[in-house]
Amino acid sequence: MKPLLQSHRWVAREPDWTVAAIAGFGAGGILMLLELAFAVAMGVDPWRPPRLIAAMLLGDGVLQGVGYSLPVLVAALVVHYLLGIFFGFVLAALVAPFHLDSSLALVLVVGALFGVVLYLFNFYVIASVLSWFDELRGWTTLLGHVVFGIVAAGIYRQLERPTG
Repeated sequence: MKPLLQSHRWVAREPDWTVAAIAGFGAGGILMLLELAFAVAMGVDPWRPPRLIAAMLLGDGVLQGVGYSLPVLVAALVVHYLLGIFFGFVLAALVAPFHLDSSLALVLVVGALFGVVLYLFNFYVIASVLSWFDELRGWTTLLGHVVFGIVAAGIYRQLERPTG
């Protein structure tokens, strides 16, 4: 037990920031596809989640519209991918110094837990300011964020370059 604990103590180890950005971008794309699939499967307007996300950039006026809108879609993509990259950086900043990427199983569990924390942060903390996110709370969004964390962690571990 002691060697396991010692191997995961904090050490000054710099994350691979380029790989973290790629991991967050890729996982963000997977999350967007899941959101679209869940909306279609549940009979919800698939353009509603992009409107909710775009409202962060364009203001809550876009929430009054329905259906497809190119400006709304572009804004949603920009926000979604920038947040994905940012949270990829956060995940890497947690994984690297504690060597939580020492095994695939460990990094995937860490990614799943990160997804749960990210969901709670987004839909209970951020939603207290951006109240329109309340409508996205639920098991499908939680599942999507868990998948985001797992995919981001897995991509990060697979692509990270050894540091000297």
